[in-house]
Amino acid sequence: MFKLTSLNLNGIRSATTKGLEAWLTKVKPDCICVQEVKAQAADVQGRFEALAGLQGHFHFAEKKGYSGVGIYTRQEPSDVIVGHGSPEFDSEGRYVELRFDTPSAKKSIISCYFPSGSSGEERQQAKFRFLAELYPHLTQLKAGREFILCGDVNIAHQEIDLKNWKGNRKNSGFLPEERAWMTQLLGEAGLVDVYRQLQPTATDAAYTWWSNRGQAYAKNVGWRLDYHLATPALAASARLESIYKDEKFSDHAPITIDYAM
Repeated sequence: MFKLTSLNLNGIRSATTKGLEAWLTKVKPDCICVQEVKAQAADVQGRFEALAGLQGHFHFAEKKGYSGVGIYTRQEPSDVIVGHGSPEFDSEGRYVELRFDTPSAKKSIISCYFPSGSSGEERQQAKFRFLAELYPHLTQLKAGREFILCGDVNIAHQEIDLKNWKGNRKNSGFLPEERAWMTQLLGEAGLVDVYRQLQPTATDAAYTWWSNRGQAYAKNVGWRLDYHLATPALAASARLESIYKDEKFSDHAPITIDYAM
């Protein structure tokens, strides 16, 4: 089995002080995709290049303390792709892809951090531009290789993906345009929401993010924002999913899926 985890760290320095590495040592994923590293190469050097025996590969944002993604893996990749070729968004550290190619197969693991539009209309429009760019990139990638994209997508796709869906219909993360983009990605583009394939009706148990306001976490007023999005062949190999909530490493929970690949 190939155990693959995704987690928005909300800062690698913060998450590691809250027991992340000890948990990884216990769970033993083969690979963990992380988002919101909130660090630069100099901050990672000598401290976070490896975690729990896994070697890290990163795409840092140019802006300090902002965004950044990484993938920690047990297996050495055949290639590392930093950024998805976007003049606007590659400077924000949102995409890193590890390729594991053999003569008989081409496979990739991607860690991706979608923009949030919750701070205002300017960032919401940036989010729409990001979605418009990423869609053809993923469809083109799918034409040539199998992949699993893990990440904080910042979109709750369906009403069962957040607690207060009625009150959030006009809010970023649950806008009709964002949800339609996900529907198109999972329909016309042919990708698979792996968690929903395994748990098609889960509601409260599916949440992976909680606001820091009020008692959202204590009351489980959450959103499902973290995904494994896979090509059909890899999605078909998914066997077991888990969202870990016994410890809180950030405002997101790690989502792990075991693949027979």
